[in-house]
Amino acid sequence: MAGQAEIPADVVALCDYERHAAERMPAPLRAYVDGAGADGLTAQANLAAWQAIRLQGRVLADLRGADTGLRLLGLDLPHPLILAPVAFHGLAHAEAEHATALGAAATGSLMVVSTQSGLPLEDIAARAQGPLWFQLYMQPERGDTLSLVRRAEAAGCRALVVSVDAPVNGLRNMEQRAGFRLPEGIRAVNLDGMRPPQIRSEPGRAATFLGLMDAAPRWEDIAWLKSQTRLPLLLKGIMSAHDAERAVAVGVDGVIVSNHGGRALDTLPATAEALPVVARQVAGRIPVLCDGGIRRGTDALKALALGASAVLVGRPQIHALAVGGAAGVAHMLTILRAELEVAMALTGRRDLAGIDETVLWGS
Repeated sequence: MAGQAEIPADVVALCDYERHAAERMPAPLRAYVDGAGADGLTAQANLAAWQAIRLQGRVLADLRGADTGLRLLGLDLPHPLILAPVAFHGLAHAEAEHATALGAAATGSLMVVSTQSGLPLEDIAARAQGPLWFQLYMQPERGDTLSLVRRAEAAGCRALVVSVDAPVNGLRNMEQRAGFRLPEGIRAVNLDGMRPPQIRSEPGRAATFLGLMDAAPRWEDIAWLKSQTRLPLLLKGIMSAHDAERAVAVGVDGVIVSNHGGRALDTLPATAEALPVVARQVAGRIPVLCDGGIRRGTDALKALALGASAVLVGRPQIHALAVGGAAGVAHMLTILRAELEVAMALTGRRDLAGIDETVLWGS
């Protein structure tokens, strides 16, 4: 990773990357990366909920041969820390998604490439040295959706992650106040040539009920998509037992408990609150993953204890990318893994299979 920016010596935790990134990013960009829906209550709750959970320390455990590896949907991974899909990495670094993928590969980490990446999916995959999943926003025209799926398959992506919790954008007031606009030259290139929703115009009305929701995916579209690909299919944005059961019934291969980082509907519960509800309903039939507010290895341990197979990290990868490029992303992931290993050691857990609710205080 020659030529990367030097990582400041005082970066020892993910919050340090956030602090340094805030100093380097212009205010509108900070509002885009760190902003959330409406008053940001759900984004704040994501952080606070993990912090509020207490761990149960254990001593004198036999930890010989301890390991953080797992097998997930056909992939052998060295740890359960995944880079969540995030749009437009070029806002943070000139090498954009290429740098993020390099940092992921350096740590054996799985990266989920966003539909709204600023680089073509094929270009990212061609240079990537590690495994990729592709995050899919279903399009108004099934033919356009199928085109994205075939491109992901051809590029060697190992799974499809369908975001289902944001058929319309949340009301991101911080972005609005800061006047954020995508800079010239950065756009969702994977969507070039695809038909947007047909929006009607009425004075004094937003577009939500004037065409946007008419084109939004429904459960039957997930069943159709499942029939069109051999790739494992995960739904990202499952926050209730009802939707978790529907997901299992429609035949998906995994679900991701997510509230879109608090960027969609504000006042949703924290993902730490929703995770055990979803995990109980799924009852081990398919993997359950989780994102939202993961900032420490202890957060990851708590998520695993509550039923997650792995966790995804969103904003911190952009903070690290802005500060240190590929080396920053690799360093950020190394910090998280080291914290997870320390947390496992001090709670007496030799491997991920041994992590359950007894890791938590009072269990």
